[in-house]
Amino acid sequence: MEDGRKAVRVRLRGRVQGVSFRVWTRTEAERLGLSGWVCNEEDGSVTALIVGADGAVSTMLDRFWKGPTGASVSSVTSQDVDAGQEPNGFRIIG
Repeated sequence: MEDGRKAVRVRLRGRVQGVSFRVWTRTEAERLGLSGWVCNEEDGSVTALIVGADGAVSTMLDRFWKGPTGASVSSVTSQDVDAGQEPNGFRIIG
């Protein structure tokens, strides 16, 4: 990843499915100029890959704690990753 850019894999737990968390994530990521993806997991959590400027990634990590209306986030864990080639845009998968 080039200087000033970061990629993180994020796992969100709590009431994060059935509250439009993926759509909210895509909207917020696009506002911040981030790329990546977000998906629901079978265990009820949500996973996301967030790629972009350090400051924008940090802002998104902070915003995850609030989430959309109806969400109740109990845990946000993130891990720096090598995203390889940076994704184009932000997608909802799975």
